[in-house]
Amino acid sequence: MSTLRLHPCAIAVAVSAAVFTQLSYAQDEQSSESVERISVWSTAIKASSMYMSGEDLANKQADHISDLLRSIPGVDVGGAHSLNQRITIRSMDDKDLDISIDGAKQNTYMYHHMGNLQIHADILKSVDIDVGTNSVINGGLGGSVKFETKQARELLNEGQDFGGRVQLSAGDNSGTNYSASGYGVFSENFDFLAYYNHVDRDNYDVGGGKIKGADGQVIDGTDGKVRGLEGELDDALIKFGWNLASNQRIQLSYEKYKDEGDYSYRPDMGLATDQAITDSLQIPLLWPTELTRDTITLNYELTTDATLLKAAVYSNTSELWRDETGYAQNPDYAAWAGIITGEAKNTGINAIAETAFDGNIEHDVTYGFDYVKHETDYRGKYPASTDTSDEEATNLAFFVQDRITLNQYFAVIPGLRYDRYDIDSVVVDNDFNDTSLALALEYQAADNLLVKLSATELFKGPEIGEVFVGAGLFDTANPGIDAETGVNYEFSFAYRSEALITGTLSLGATVFKTDINDYIYDYATPPEGVDARSWKDNIGDMEVDGFEAYATYSLGGFDGTVTFSRAESELDAFDAYADLDGARLDRQQGDTVSANINYSFDSIAASVFWEVLYVDDVDPELDLDGATLDNSKDGYTVHNVSARWEPETVEGLTIIAGVDNVFDEFYASQSSRTGVSFHPRFGELYLQDFEPGRNIKATVSYQF
Repeated sequence: MSTLRLHPCAIAVAVSAAVFTQLSYAQDEQSSESVERISVWSTAIKASSMYMSGEDLANKQADHISDLLRSIPGVDVGGAHSLNQRITIRSMDDKDLDISIDGAKQNTYMYHHMGNLQIHADILKSVDIDVGTNSVINGGLGGSVKFETKQARELLNEGQDFGGRVQLSAGDNSGTNYSASGYGVFSENFDFLAYYNHVDRDNYDVGGGKIKGADGQVIDGTDGKVRGLEGELDDALIKFGWNLASNQRIQLSYEKYKDEGDYSYRPDMGLATDQAITDSLQIPLLWPTELTRDTITLNYELTTDATLLKAAVYSNTSELWRDETGYAQNPDYAAWAGIITGEAKNTGINAIAETAFDGNIEHDVTYGFDYVKHETDYRGKYPASTDTSDEEATNLAFFVQDRITLNQYFAVIPGLRYDRYDIDSVVVDNDFNDTSLALALEYQAADNLLVKLSATELFKGPEIGEVFVGAGLFDTANPGIDAETGVNYEFSFAYRSEALITGTLSLGATVFKTDINDYIYDYATPPEGVDARSWKDNIGDMEVDGFEAYATYSLGGFDGTVTFSRAESELDAFDAYADLDGARLDRQQGDTVSANINYSFDSIAASVFWEVLYVDDVDPELDLDGATLDNSKDGYTVHNVSARWEPETVEGLTIIAGVDNVFDEFYASQSSRTGVSFHPRFGELYLQDFEPGRNIKATVSYQF
C-alpha cells in the first residue's frame, strides 16, 4: 500500500484545532477550486474538525446556516427562525465565539431572543471554522467562524471577461428563493461583482403535521403550522477589486441585508409559548419587524516571496426595529405601545501577516493586530415618553505565533497575544488587560500519521448589554465584575492512507478540555442589598470537555464520512452562587453522530447525496438559563437526500432536487430553546422551538 506524507504547512492550517482534514484538499486546493468554480456555485467549509467539499454543500440547497454547519462535529446552529441563526461550538453560544464576514466582526448582542448572525448561505464562498480556541490569532472563548463571500475572478471561466448566474429554488415547506449575479473584469486589473438574493419564507409545518406539548397531546389552537416565520429577506452585495500590482490587491465591498415580516415576539421560542403569552395578555401574536445589516469593507492583500499580508477596515451596522403599538389592544398595556429600535455598530481594522524564514530550522511566523469598537444605541418611543440609552466597548489585540519546524518529525508552535479591553456600560466602566500564551507540539509519527498536543490561554471581557431591551438602560451596576480567563487543552491525531485499489481512508480525533475561570452569567441572583431580580456576575469556573472524531473513505465516485462528537459542561460555583454548583450550559446537546454518502456518476454528470444526523437524549440536570420545570431534551434522527445533474447538452445548467427530513421527524435542535418552564403569570410554557417537517425542494441554476 502506497502512502502519502502529511505536509507540515497543510497541517498547520487544517489542524489548527488539531483534527486533520482531508489532505488531498490541502495539497490540490488550487486545482480543485479552479474546477469547481466552473460548474458549481458552492460554499467550501474548512473546519478544524473536518472538511466538506463545495459540491457536498451545494447539494444541501442551504437556506439557513444550520443547513451548512450542523454536520460539522462540535458545531451546531440553534434556532429555526430566520432571525435566530445562533451558532454554537462545543455548547458555547455565539457570544463566546469570534465571528466575522470578510474580516468584519459580526458580534452584535442585539436581543437574547435571537442570534448574532445575519447572513444567507447562498452568498458564501467559504466558511473557516476553528472548533475551540487553539491559537492566539483568534479571540473568543469557544472558537471562531470566518465567513467569506464570493469573488468575481474566482467565478470566471478561463478566457472569460464577464459572466453571470441566475438561480431559482422552491420548497413545499419552506418558500421560494431567487438570486442573480453579474461579474467580470473591466481590464486586466479591475474586476467587479454584483449580487442580489431574495427569499420569500413561508410558515412551515412541523414533522408529523401536529404541534404537540410535553405531554404528547396536540396543543389547543394549533394546526401543525408554526406562525410567525413568514417574511421576506433581501441580500445585495457589490464588490470592486483593483490589482495594484501583480502582488497587491485592494477590494471595496458593500452589503445590504434586510429581513422583514410579521414575526413572533420571541423568535427563539416555540409557537406554544408565544400563543400562551398572547392569550394571557390579549395582545397580537405577530409584530411588524425589520432587521437590517449594512456592511462596508475595504480589504488589502500583499504577497511577496516570503510574506502574505491581509488587512481589513470595516463598518458593520445592524438595526432591529419593531412596531409594538399592538400593546394598545389591551388598555392595561397601552403605555407599552411604541416603536422600538436597537442599533449595534462595529467599526474596526485588522491585519494578519505570515512570513516564512528558511534555514536549518524553519520558522513560519504569523503576526498582526485586531481593533474593534462596539457601539450600541436604543430608542423606545412610547405614548408618554421616549427612552434612550447607549454603551460602547473597544478591544485592541496584538498577536504573534511562530511555527518552528525542528526537523522532519517535530514542530513547536508558541504564541503570544495581548488584549486591552475598555468598556463603558451600565454594568461596569473599566479597562481590562491580559496577556495570553499558547503552545502546541506536533509529531509526525509516520508518513501518514500526525499527533498534536496544544494549550491556549483564553480571555474575554464583560460584554455591553443587549441592545433591543434597552442597551443597558435596565441593567444593574456591578463594578467589581471580572473578565473571563482560562485555558483550552487539546490532544489529537490524524491518519491518512491512500491506495489506487483500496481507496483513501482518513481518520482523526480530538480530545479537549476547556477551563473558563470567572464565568459570567447574565441572570445571576444578586446578593442582598442589590435591588434587582437578576444581574450580570462571575458565578464560578466552567469546565467543558469532550471529543470530536471522524472517518472518511473515498473510492472512485464514492465518498463517505462518519463523525461523532460529545461536549459536556459543569460549573464549579463560587460560594455566593452555591445553588448553581454543577450546572451545565443550557445549549449543551447529546452525543451527536452524522454520516453522509455522496456518489458521482461521471458518465452522466450526476450525483446523489444522503445525510443522516442522530442526536442522543439529554437527561434533566441543573443548567444555566434552561427550562425551569423540565430541561430534558429529546433525541432525534433526521435524514436528508438529494440528487444533482449537470446536463452536458446545456453547459452551465445545474439541477438539484432533494428532500429534507425525509421521514418527517418531529423535533427541535438541542441548541435551540427546549423544555417546559413556569412563569408566575402565564403558568407552564412549552419552549420547544420546532424545526421544519418534511420539505421537498428543487433548485435550478444557470451560470454563463
